Amino acid sequence: MKVVTVLLLAAVSLGHAEHRGRDYVRDKICREFNTMGKDNFRTLAIILNSKKFSNATFEEISHLVKEVVFLAETCCVKGVHPSCYETGSSALSAKSCDENSPYPDHPGIAACCTQQGLEQKLCLAALHQPPKEFPTYVEPSNQELCEAFKKDPQDFADRFAHEYSSNYGQAPLPVLVGSIKSYLSMVGTCCISPSPTVCFLKERLERKTLSILTTMSNRICSRYAVYGKEKSKFSTLTMFAQKIPSASFEDISPLAEDSAEVFSKCCNSMTEDCMLKELSELTTKICTKLSSKDEKFSDCCKGKNLLENYFCMYSLQPAKSPQLPELQRPTDEQLCTGDGSHQMDRFIFEKARRQTSIPEVFLSKVYDATHNLVNGCCPAADSIACVSSKRPQLRGEIFKFLAKANELCGEYNDLTFLEFKQRLKESFSKTMPDATPASLAELVEQRANFASTCCIMNAPPLYCGVKINTEVGHTCDHDSCMLI
Repeated sequence: MKVVTVLLLAAVSLGHAEHRGRDYVRDKICREFNTMGKDNFRTLAIILNSKKFSNATFEEISHLVKEVVFLAETCCVKGVHPSCYETGSSALSAKSCDENSPYPDHPGIAACCTQQGLEQKLCLAALHQPPKEFPTYVEPSNQELCEAFKKDPQDFADRFAHEYSSNYGQAPLPVLVGSIKSYLSMVGTCCISPSPTVCFLKERLERKTLSILTTMSNRICSRYAVYGKEKSKFSTLTMFAQKIPSASFEDISPLAEDSAEVFSKCCNSMTEDCMLKELSELTTKICTKLSSKDEKFSDCCKGKNLLENYFCMYSLQPAKSPQLPELQRPTDEQLCTGDGSHQMDRFIFEKARRQTSIPEVFLSKVYDATHNLVNGCCPAADSIACVSSKRPQLRGEIFKFLAKANELCGEYNDLTFLEFKQRLKESFSKTMPDATPASLAELVEQRANFASTCCIMNAPPLYCGVKINTEVGHTCDHDSCMLI
């Protein structure tokens, strides 16, 4: 079975539609259609549905958008009977539940299709495919762009809007729409220019800030969508701990708080300049606080473009850890005080700045396990006894987990890729002396691919979360420890 979305445009929230009913949905769609005009409405429909269904083909999205636009075009004209929209949207929902529907596929549609009426439509509208953690869009050459554009400008614009939206769909909608509009304007201008090469160079320089904003906001909002506000704060805390291990928890913690606030405020904002304005202000705060702590970081802060400065900081690799005093663990009593979670975050921060070769996606597993311990034990009648009984095993399992992570990612970061693969081959040969050359080669490739994806700064959390459990393993199988 396939799925169709009930198009809720611009700032419409599904919750509002659910409470206010089918008339609200119809009126909102018709208001948007009549205000924007058919062409802009259609383009936005492509963008929104490509965001929602990131794995859908262009043909599937085109089928869906064609139906949605036809519904609005037919039922949003003055004097038409209100039942027009209701009848048409019901037909769309019924078609989406057909096994042979041409619309994007999605698991979970079967449950929606057991419902009726508005409930079914809202259920279908809420479905979406997971966003891409690895953007696959590759920009064609100038010549290829212009050939495709001149052949069919509308088809070129539609296909670009689909592909770009499915790859960068976690960027705030105003940023994404602005970036697509800017790019299409560049192509339309330069492909009819007497000097296309010069034109493209000039236009790309002018849209560099917007391009960086789209890429950066897609990355940070993708992570925010997975982690939520509190864990995003931890993620930023860890990132800075490893880039500038000379900085203290007190230096970095307020900046991590501010970062999480920006992501929370702007990732789903419909305000056009929210992300640009807030990231620029955040960059100024970060540079004021941390530029004196590290030379490379200071260099990033010297640029005139604040967004480029943020991108520079974001792209810095982990630094070598300086000599730091022995790590102090919080006591069992401290874990269940009012700032118990704060104590655990500080501890993991200190761990991160001492072992900078262990990426945040690994430390994220430790975050989950330690917070699970705190959340599980602290509400208990005898919270200290609970922590004291469960913490030693968790500590031992975390130690083994981080040691394995440090060994794998430390070698990956210290060696060339060929040297790393050779080291893997030698290691597997010792531990699996009876393995065939073919199976050894397969194991080496599998582990090397894992390391090249997950042993890097800013590794994708969903993909690596699953892969870490497979490649590095779990800490323990008890409820108090969780799988990490």
